[in-house]
Parts: sequence; structure tokens; C-alpha cells
Amino acid sequence: MSGLSGAVWRKSSRSSASNQCVEVATNLPGIVGVRDSKDPAGAALAVAPTAFDAFVRFAAGCATAR
Repeated sequence: MSGLSGAVWRKSSRSSASNQCVEVATNLPGIVGVRDSKDPAGAALAVAPTAFDAFVRFAAGCATAR
């Protein structure tokens, strides 16, 4: 996880206290970190900001289509 060292993780203010959510780190240049809040020491993804933006836009579109 060396590419994500120095990451500052955050989660949605709408998430519950039960830690069943996704955390993201957007403070690193050229990388968005994504991890499971239930296992912060576990694996994390490092994706390009454009890919993360496309994913969020797609997910938001799916949520509004329901």
C-alpha cells in the first residue's frame, strides 16, 4: 500500500456508526484510494481520479433510476 501512504481517509457523513461503508482518500496527487471501513488495515484500491469520477457518476445514475 505504499502508493497510498499518507492517505487521509474519509467516509460519507450519511454512513452509519456500524462501519459498513466505503472510505475514500482524495488527498494524494493522481490517485483516489478506496477501502472497506470494516477492514482499514486490509487491501485498498488506488484508482485514477477520472475512473473514480466515472464510477461515482454511474452509481449516482443507477440510484436515481430506481
